[in-house]
Amino acid sequence: MTFLIQQTMLYAIPLMVVALAGVFAERSGIINLALEGIMIFGAFIGVLFVNLVQQAGVFDAAYAQGNWIALQGFELLAMAVSALMGGVFSLLLSFASVNLKADQTIGGTALNLMAPALVLFFIRIIASQNTLQMATGNAASWFMIQKSDFGYGRNEEMGFLGSTFLDRTYLATYVCILIFVLLAILLYKTRFGLRLRSCGENPQAADSLGINVYKMRYAGTTISGALAGMGGFVYALTTANCTANGDVAGFGFLALAVMIFGNWKPLNIAGASLLFGLFKCIAASYSSLDINGDGVFLLNELGISSHFYRMLPYLITLAVLAFTSKRSRAPKAEGIPYDKGQR
Repeated sequence: MTFLIQQTMLYAIPLMVVALAGVFAERSGIINLALEGIMIFGAFIGVLFVNLVQQAGVFDAAYAQGNWIALQGFELLAMAVSALMGGVFSLLLSFASVNLKADQTIGGTALNLMAPALVLFFIRIIASQNTLQMATGNAASWFMIQKSDFGYGRNEEMGFLGSTFLDRTYLATYVCILIFVLLAILLYKTRFGLRLRSCGENPQAADSLGINVYKMRYAGTTISGALAGMGGFVYALTTANCTANGDVAGFGFLALAVMIFGNWKPLNIAGASLLFGLFKCIAASYSSLDINGDGVFLLNELGISSHFYRMLPYLITLAVLAFTSKRSRAPKAEGIPYDKGQR
């Protein structure tokens, strides 16, 4: 159970954050189909930052001494850099959608196609191979929180809660949850959030009240890009051993499905992310999941093809969208370029 919960959280938290990224963009009136591309770019920037800082030897002493607090600060710095560059990358979509009034679906698709090619181009220049990884060690040895960090010995037990939510976890997971809660409050309980949502529902009415629709749409898309960039790095850190190779296993598109399934509402999105994270966990760990806990009844002994487990998250995505899309209510003005001359 501990393993299943931990692995589900590792897959669910990036999905949850990136789905919220989509909400911020679409609530402002911009369709952000570029979540996948921004995640790819954010993952690359985060891993590159970790690699360069390791080569500079800035945290070598902290690593040698097992100073986990300093190493967690290093992890937070990498998340911040990924978020910053993800926001910068999303400005391409903002400029095309707001200033040029280009088709937002085409703009997002273009960024999705450009991001992996751009990332692989830079990786080939930097590392002369198709994968960029940490300069030394691995993500677990540098960033994973262990029970020894809390003074527990190798054979000492922390209890179910400690073993599940403290031992062998990443601080990034809990930081993402905190950011998700704070931004959900920002979106629904503040004046800024009300103005942002009004621009996605009726921009003409918002403009008549003195709200700068262009600035709010830039703000929503930039926040969206920052969250997607950070989510991309968190995905690479926690599930890909802090490596970047121009791919995030379709998490950006899964996040769009989670957003639609959650009806653009943060609480629903959190629940949907846990559901999708569970099936993603089963797909990745089916060969070692023990159903009844006695080491006898394993999922891979049910006689079901391994390909079915790998397809499971995407089959669930299609099924969920087929049954929920009719009840979903997207912002009324999303995808429609705003022109002040039209009323």
